[in-house]
Amino acid sequence: MPYVIRSIRPDEWPAVKELRLAALQDPVAHLAFLETFEQASARPDAFWQERTANGAEEALEAQQIVAEGTDGRWAGTLTVLVEEAGTKDWAGLPVERKQGHVVGVFIRPEHRGSGLSEALFDAGMEWAWAHGVERVRLIVHEDNTRAKALYRKVGFVPSGVTVPLSENSGESELEMVFERG
Repeated sequence: MPYVIRSIRPDEWPAVKELRLAALQDPVAHLAFLETFEQASARPDAFWQERTANGAEEALEAQQIVAEGTDGRWAGTLTVLVEEAGTKDWAGLPVERKQGHVVGVFIRPEHRGSGLSEALFDAGMEWAWAHGVERVRLIVHEDNTRAKALYRKVGFVPSGVTVPLSENSGESELEMVFERG
């Protein structure tokens, strides 16, 4: 595979910002991400620097993994957050056991179908297991069929938990999990 799969470094915040803005311009971004291109592009550099440092190679609570092409350009990414038992998650639901939470999955269109997604997930899962999580989960919009198919392909299954997207939207997101075997 012509990619280097690795964790980001703290000084790479401009590349983190560029890839996130590219992700937010994807046709299904409204289903996949909880912010808009306009919101993200208005954020100051300090935000991107902190976000990058919090997910960089030495961080313990989160890790952003990227696929770097032979030209040095990032082809895709995902981030794994560690959620500790006894805390509440982003939706305010209780976290019952130490788990990983995959967020921010994005592969540039020209790299899709290359096996890159699987390689990123392998690296993210390896990092999560090494940090003592008991399972890894992710949340996917009920209408994001492309993402759901990918997540099933890499071993995630629906848990039966649904999370309302917002009180008034009538839309839901589905939890999918990968239990450590």
